[in-house]
Amino acid sequence: MSKTIPQLIEGQWRQSRSSEFIEVTDPATQEVLALAPKATAEEIETAIASAKAAFLTWREVPVPERARVMLRYQHLLKEHHDELAEILAQETGKIFADAKGDVWRGIEVVEQAANISSLMMGETAENVARDIDTSSWIQPLGVCVGITPFNFPAMIPLWMFPLAIAAGNSFILKPSEQDPLTPNRLAELFIEAGAPKGVLQVLHGAREVVDSLLTHPDVRAVSFVGSVPVGQHVYRTGTAHLKRVQAFAGAKNHMVIMPDANKDQVLSNLVGASCGAAGQRCMAISVAVFVGESKQWIDELRAQMAELKPGYWNDASAAYGPLINQQAKQRVLRLIAEGKAEGAECLLDGSQCQVEGYPNGNWVGPTLFSGVTQKMALYREEIFGPVLVCMQVDTLEEAIELVNASPYGNGTSIFTRSGGAARRYQHEVEVGQVGINVPVPVPLPFFSFTGWKGSFYGDLHAYGKQGVRFFTETKTVTSRWFDEDSVASHNMTIQLK
Repeated sequence: MSKTIPQLIEGQWRQSRSSEFIEVTDPATQEVLALAPKATAEEIETAIASAKAAFLTWREVPVPERARVMLRYQHLLKEHHDELAEILAQETGKIFADAKGDVWRGIEVVEQAANISSLMMGETAENVARDIDTSSWIQPLGVCVGITPFNFPAMIPLWMFPLAIAAGNSFILKPSEQDPLTPNRLAELFIEAGAPKGVLQVLHGAREVVDSLLTHPDVRAVSFVGSVPVGQHVYRTGTAHLKRVQAFAGAKNHMVIMPDANKDQVLSNLVGASCGAAGQRCMAISVAVFVGESKQWIDELRAQMAELKPGYWNDASAAYGPLINQQAKQRVLRLIAEGKAEGAECLLDGSQCQVEGYPNGNWVGPTLFSGVTQKMALYREEIFGPVLVCMQVDTLEEAIELVNASPYGNGTSIFTRSGGAARRYQHEVEVGQVGINVPVPVPLPFFSFTGWKGSFYGDLHAYGKQGVRFFTETKTVTSRWFDEDSVASHNMTIQLK
């Protein structure tokens, strides 16, 4: 019988009283690994009340002490790095190397959270008027919520709760119901690091749990990463209930290839950026824009992609793993079929992919299209699979126009040897994260993750300085002090009169 995973409520791991559970399956075998509960209304209320009570004491803990919890936490995460990666690989299907990268990118954010003392510093100005000074203070919000996706079950939770808690808040994590084992283990290590009771709560479930958190009056801020329709729902519902919300949604990321680029670097980077993690990344390159004569490289691109083989997480020869579930696989297969029907040329077709020994896996092989237009579903929709579409333009100006016409603005890159072309591209392109000869320009945690347009709903972005500002308020204090002599003289004058 599959184990039922617990929830973290009031500082304790508890089995849910729910009668509804969600199967957590191995994407390569369909084996049921665990059962995740759908949190009950009572459990949600208890978790929020506990988080609210914990906030009142945690906010008073000196900032350096909060930072020391994060220092201990990042040390434990490093000690358990491979263990976490193995749990993650089994429930997501990621190959071990990708799983280790998922964990490590999360650890980097925890390292930044350990720097919270300097990030919580305000500003001062002396003599803004005669004998009057003004200062600003950075203070925590209260109960914050994180709703995280299946594709990065270590990295994205670690984007959220360490920074929010280091800033003095309490936090409720609602991880994806498809791979909750990794977030639970992250929370266990956080408690081991010395986190006080109630500062972190972990609730499991589906949309009903999300809606309860979005509408609860004691929740102050909500951070979300996921698909476009759910992101829009989270943003609209949360803001309608007066929450501060950051919602990271879909993407359609373009790589622009100039004719003067290093061909070998272009092809190897393009293959990895499009098919790595089975394309299930919001920063994956899904559109290659070949400028001018660079279109001659498409045949070589096809040959390199054809060498990629998916496989089980512990297969060192595998390039990537299966898709997360059957629904995801069927969606990708539908888009591949629609691309063919709409007239795109399928240069490499992975729709019939099989992996020996794993007949029930959610496999899709590397797939490559050319002759794609902006009107095709292959281009309009986020595929979220190992599928790359090729488009051809004559000039850099046309490439910029193509990218800027997209409703999404998560990430983009340009490969070129021309500083002038790179400078023009980074200046004119309407995308929040730009790589120059870097295929997947995800910034390190001392910067912020800055998607634009339809890829992000909200104001302040994740991690970095913006992440700290998202989880805090600014209080401004204007003060004037009188010295004792002037006060005594003023009182004597009143008495004489």
